[in-house]
Formats: sequence, structure tokens, C-alpha cells
Amino acid sequence: MRLTLGFSPCPNDTFIFDALVNGKIDTDGFEFELVLEDVETLNQWALQGKLDITKLSFPAYFKTIETYNLLLSGSALGNGVGPLLISGNDKVFSVEDVNAATILLPGKNTTANLLFSFAYPDAGNKRFVVFHEIEDLLVNKEAELGVIIHENRFTYQSKGLVKVKDLGEHWEEKLNAPIPLGGIVIKKQLGYDIYDKVNSLIHKSLRYAFDHYPEISDYVKCHAQAMSPDVMRQHIDLYVNSFSLDLGEKGLAAVETLQKVYEAQSGVMKSV
Repeated sequence: MRLTLGFSPCPNDTFIFDALVNGKIDTDGFEFELVLEDVETLNQWALQGKLDITKLSFPAYFKTIETYNLLLSGSALGNGVGPLLISGNDKVFSVEDVNAATILLPGKNTTANLLFSFAYPDAGNKRFVVFHEIEDLLVNKEAELGVIIHENRFTYQSKGLVKVKDLGEHWEEKLNAPIPLGGIVIKKQLGYDIYDKVNSLIHKSLRYAFDHYPEISDYVKCHAQAMSPDVMRQHIDLYVNSFSLDLGEKGLAAVETLQKVYEAQSGVMKSV
């Protein structure tokens, strides 16, 4: 059976899917037509129902819950993994300052946007750009503030940028729950037999990766050429964990908590 599969070229995703897409495990007769894109592109495609299986931000999942089921393996969720609000200067930003500033964000449907809005519900001057452009735009003074994700957590200080607020830390303090960033979903129309088999394959792929870690495979390296091996490992260590193997009750409860916040912000009321 051939299925379309989309995920990002970031080390956490390539680490999880390497064994699956490169023949390092038995795929039980499944073949995957692979596309690698940034997460907001994948979010937009999910809204269109374009791919059979896809990585997406959880707010995009909440918008597509009638089309996709959330797989239990492959998610990015945990403590201390949230996006950071940063600036190009070291002034102390009040809530009023943030509300009045132009904020760069990595996509309307990202968890980063949802967590920023949770912390600053009255900030409305948002500008959505590709996540890896945010640091340079701040360095070039094209905006006052930006929300960074992924490997930029490990590089922003080297560019003279400073943290204003850890949005994940704010979330954890207020709600006492892990931070759900992104998940892997599969089309409901494929049925639960395919769901179970694909979920098992992703779990096996990640087990294979963990068994060979801290080795960084060529597949991960080739999609993260701008990063040093140390930054790749920092990225993997932060975003890939036991929740990635299986969300479990605690992980699913965190996703439900995030959905309630999403519903409160958007006015959308749907059952989990």
C-alpha cells in the first residue's frame, strides 16, 4: 500500500522517520511517497486534506479533526520545549509594549501563535513569516519582537538577540501541563487497521533511532546542513522523548488542555 507522508526537515522529524523511509525497518508492505516542508506549509496542506499522513501543529489538527486522526507515536510534546519571544534589544518589555509591537510569528496555525496569544491575548499586530527568517529579520530591525521555534532556540543569542519571555514556561506555570507542539495525523477514511499499522511503524522507526543514538545519521545531517552535530543533538534531545514514542494518557490530556485553550480563543466548540 502506498501512502503520502509529510514532515519537516528539522532534526526531530528526520530522526523519527529516518528508519521508516530509508528501509532500515520492515515496513510491512507499506510504501511512502515523501514530502518534506516547513510546518506551516504542512498545516495549510492539512486544511486541504492533501496528504494521507502528515506532521502538523496541534491548532491545525483541531481545525482538521473531522478529516484526520491523531497517531499516538511521532508527536513533539514535553516540558521546557515551548517557543520563545525574543527581541533585538535588551529593553524590558511590559505587556503594553508587547501589545503595541509588531510580532513576527512562524505561521497562523502554529502552536507558537496559540501560545503567544495565550500569554498576550491583546497583541494584534502579527506578521507571519517562515520560522527560519525570524532571527535575521529581528537583527535587521524589521520588527521589534519575534517568536522562535525549533533550532533557533539554540542560536538566537549568538546573533545578539535576547529572550523576552519563555512562552512554554508561561503555559506550564498557568496550566501545569506539558506543551503539545505538533503531532502526526492520518486520514480517518483509511480506517483503524491502517491507523494501527502506521502507528506501529512510526514507533518502530523511533525505537531504531533511539537504539543508535547519539549517532547522527546521514539522513538527519543532509537535511540540517546549517547546524553543527551538537545543535542537532540539542534539537533531538529537546523535542524527541517518551511522548514521541507514545502520547499516553498524560500526553493526550495535555492535547485536550491545549484544545480547550484553542476553542476559548477561537470560539470554536468541538468535542475531543
